[in-house]
Amino acid sequence: MALPPFGAPSMTATAGYSPVNVCILEDDAVLRERLLLPRLREYGFEVAGMETAQALYRAIETRLPDIVVLDVGLPDTDGFEVTRRLRERSARIGIVMLTGRGEVHDRVRGLSEGADAYLSKPVQIDLLAATLHSLARRLFGGTDLAPAGGWRLGAGDWCLLSPSGRSIALTRSERRALAPLVGNAGHLVGREQLIAAMTDNVYDFDPHQLDSLVHRLRKKVAAAAPGEPLPLVAVYGAGYVFG
Repeated sequence: MALPPFGAPSMTATAGYSPVNVCILEDDAVLRERLLLPRLREYGFEVAGMETAQALYRAIETRLPDIVVLDVGLPDTDGFEVTRRLRERSARIGIVMLTGRGEVHDRVRGLSEGADAYLSKPVQIDLLAATLHSLARRLFGGTDLAPAGGWRLGAGDWCLLSPSGRSIALTRSERRALAPLVGNAGHLVGREQLIAAMTDNVYDFDPHQLDSLVHRLRKKVAAAAPGEPLPLVAVYGAGYVFG
């Protein structure tokens, strides 16, 4: 699916899964370099950042990314023109418009020009990550680790999919903790095993971080998949059971 990346790869590779390659076209250097790029890498994407449309045009002459996330306001053109040119170049490339313009007519125009999604700033990173995974799954297909109809992992374990198909993007720590739980659904997974999955240095790891992660994950699932509570049961002092 993904072509060789423009920039720094994600920290974790999964056999048989090629990370989604994302280009961020954003002229705000602080937003681009300090928030969007590092946080999206935490969610498993291969990402590169660019400041101008011309830089993007030069890059895609050599290789297309899987998805472009772009702002409407750019120093050398506007995002609508970039969207139009990208769509002329490829019907398969994913395009997400990320902008402070929240008016309905701007959203309609962006989607009419060929954007696949239109998100308003300030955007929640987990919402952006879920949008990117969902778009990649629709454009390129994907496989799950469990039959449809139950809770399962997808996109190289970077998404938790609910029984109804809702997608919850996972950070690296959430991904590492959930993999053994989903892989051993219905069975107790000990705290020591989960901590070992989350860190390479168990001796310097605060065990309370595991409980905090589970708490945040429950809240994330409740927001992204209302009515589908995370089937994770705590066994006091021992570990957790998924399913």
